[in-house]
Amino acid sequence: MEEICSICEGAGLRVVERDGRRVAEECVCRIQERAARRLKRAAVPKRYEHCTLESYDTGFPSAHRSQSAALMRARKFVESYPLETDGTGLLLTGSIGVGKTHLATGILQALVVERGAVGLFYDYRDLLKQVQNSYNAQVRESEMEILRPVFEAEVLVLDELGAAKPTDWVWDTVAHILNTRYNDRRTTIVTTNYANLPPLGAVGGENRVREETLGDRIGERMRSRLQEMCVVVEMQGEDFRQKVKRASFA
Repeated sequence: MEEICSICEGAGLRVVERDGRRVAEECVCRIQERAARRLKRAAVPKRYEHCTLESYDTGFPSAHRSQSAALMRARKFVESYPLETDGTGLLLTGSIGVGKTHLATGILQALVVERGAVGLFYDYRDLLKQVQNSYNAQVRESEMEILRPVFEAEVLVLDELGAAKPTDWVWDTVAHILNTRYNDRRTTIVTTNYANLPPLGAVGGENRVREETLGDRIGERMRSRLQEMCVVVEMQGEDFRQKVKRASFA
C-alpha cells in the first residue's frame, strides 16, 4: 500500500503564508515524485543508481588529487547549469577505475533532481549495437527511433566513448550523434578510457605496440568537435575497483 504524505495528506498541495496571504503551493512529495519519474526515464543502469556526487569517494589513501579536482568541477557544473554552461558539456578522461562513470552519473542525477533537467544515460557500445540491430528486418524499431531520444535529450551521458572497434560506420554514427547535439547546443557528458590525443600514426618497427588515443578510436575530426562541445577533465589514479572495492560476498 502506497504511503500517504503526512504534509499534504495526498492532495499534492499545501497551504503556506506568503506576505500575509494564505496561498497553495506544490507539496514536496509531488516535486519528489516528478524527479523520480525523470530519473527513471534517464535509464541509469542499476549498477550505477547509487552513484551520486555525495557518494563519490576521494578520501581513500591512494586517491589522486585530480579526482578531488574533478569532483569540484562536477559540483560547479551542476551549480552553473544551465545558464552559465550554455550547452557546454564535460569530457571525463582517464584510465580504468578512476571514477569517471560514477562522476558522470552523479552529475546526471543531480541535474535531473536539482535542476529539473531531462537526461539520458547510454553506454556507447550498447547504443551502437541497438543502432546496428535496427537494420535487421525483423526488428520493428528504426535507426531514427533509437537515435531520436539521444539527439533530443537535454543532457546525455555517453559512457566509454571509443570502446567499440573503430570502423567507417562507427565513425559516421559518432559524427551524426555529436554533430547533431553540437548544432542544437545540447549538453553532452562523455567518459572515455582513451587519452585525449590525436591519432599518433604508425610506430617504427612491426612489433612496436603503443596505447591507442581517442583520436585513433573516433577519428580526429570528432575528437576536435568534442573540444568545442566539452570542457576536458583529466583524471588520474589507481583502479579503485582493484585497489579498494574488490568484489566479495555479502
